[in-house]
Amino acid sequence: MAEKILLALSTFPDTEIARRISNQLVNERFAACANIFPSVESIYRWKDKIESGNETLVFFKLSEDRQSAFQDKLRSLHPYDVPEIIFVSIASGLTDYLQWVSENCRQAR
Repeated sequence: MAEKILLALSTFPDTEIARRISNQLVNERFAACANIFPSVESIYRWKDKIESGNETLVFFKLSEDRQSAFQDKLRSLHPYDVPEIIFVSIASGLTDYLQWVSENCRQAR
């Protein structure tokens, strides 16, 4: 398989927002798939203060050639001032699945 696949992670304030944004990103082929984990506890520093709260974590699968467009689109939709958008390269996986991800991130012609 020639095309590289990425796993993108992002947190959201709640499941409803995560679901709405995930649906849009998949529908518009920025990502092939989104897995929503409805409750994670986050502890972080924000503006020199330690904060904590429950968030929703989403794993997105996308092709590397969509990374920049995905990031720009997610950032434009995301309610946080500085959203968590982290990319991890997929070293290997089921070839048929990785091909499916690639095919489902292609822009419509």
